Amino acid sequence: MQTPPTNDGGTNDSGTNGTRANGSELVRFDKVTKRFGGTTVLDRLDFSVSTGKHVTLIGPSGSGKTTILRLLMTLVRPDEGTIRVDGDYLTHEERGGQLVKAGDRHVREVRKKIGMVFQHFNLFPNMKVLRNVTEAPVHVLGLDKDEAEQRGRELIELVGLTEQLDKYPSQLSGGQQQRVAIARALAMRPQVLLLDEVTSALDPELVAGVLDVLRDIATTTDITMLVVTHEMNFARDISDAVLMFDQGRIVESGSPDKMFSDPEHDRTREFLSTVL
Repeated sequence: MQTPPTNDGGTNDSGTNGTRANGSELVRFDKVTKRFGGTTVLDRLDFSVSTGKHVTLIGPSGSGKTTILRLLMTLVRPDEGTIRVDGDYLTHEERGGQLVKAGDRHVREVRKKIGMVFQHFNLFPNMKVLRNVTEAPVHVLGLDKDEAEQRGRELIELVGLTEQLDKYPSQLSGGQQQRVAIARALAMRPQVLLLDEVTSALDPELVAGVLDVLRDIATTTDITMLVVTHEMNFARDISDAVLMFDQGRIVESGSPDKMFSDPEHDRTREFLSTVL
């Protein structure tokens, strides 16, 4: 099975994901293959993510999950196949009726629709919290500084760090730094938010706070999420669909209740027995 189930939703009124209707296709991988040397990491992958939905990718290390996120961020390029975001090709464009490799300007424009929170926070160490959140909206999106700061303050409040506005990253805990990274990603107003094992670099006592922030975002906004995580309870809580990966392919997909309580595939049951 290569395409997860999609559930049509109602009209998206709040505007976080633009004007597309909730339930319409936002991300589409079409026969995407990615190789590193002689190893095929993704093998003719077909799947889609609908607007407003939260899709979680699970599976063993090396199964291709993070590569999907890296392809969407154009940190790597597909060897075969195409990726579309909001109807636009990501690493290709049409010229003279032909599909060709996209230029840098095209890639930058489409990539603006995507935000990502990485395992490691990658904050600017010389900038205080508020500026870490506002720097890209001002310089990449061209937002007025006052508008960016107002939006930044709102997002910092959303992640529970209002009292940390004037601190540098080195003055924050790891969990607080990851919350800043979440606010920074949201400040770019992406249509889809990618989460790559966002708690894996945190001390265990800090994990719950970050996951609580992400649960709040998932339940109080209409942003689309594509999540790679080994936090299965979190995946069960926030997901509309869960995809099980192994050796670059989707082994099985379904609702979180189905996947975690009654998976059909032996490989899914074997994997879940090691993480639940």
